[in-house]
Amino acid sequence: MHMLYNSDSFAVVHILANAQEMAGAAEGGAQRPVMPRHGFEIVDKRSGKEVYLDGSWAELFQQQIEAWQQNTPTQEEVEDTLESYASLAQTPVVVH
Repeated sequence: MHMLYNSDSFAVVHILANAQEMAGAAEGGAQRPVMPRHGFEIVDKRSGKEVYLDGSWAELFQQQIEAWQQNTPTQEEVEDTLESYASLAQTPVVVH
């Protein structure tokens, strides 16, 4: 799990769901192929909701991150993009 972004309004975490399985496969320990699986959790701190992006949504968000690495955005541009993803959020953040 890697914190990618943290502000007063949003937090973004990159989650490698099967990182240990992937490491075992790379070392020759796995007998079956393991597809890489990862996702991104975006927390809208203002609304107290979160959304988990995986599959094609995660791929689109990964492309956005790569674009940001090429052309450094302003904080406002980042937050506007996160706002569009946060509009998908339905799950309230629950502290255990």
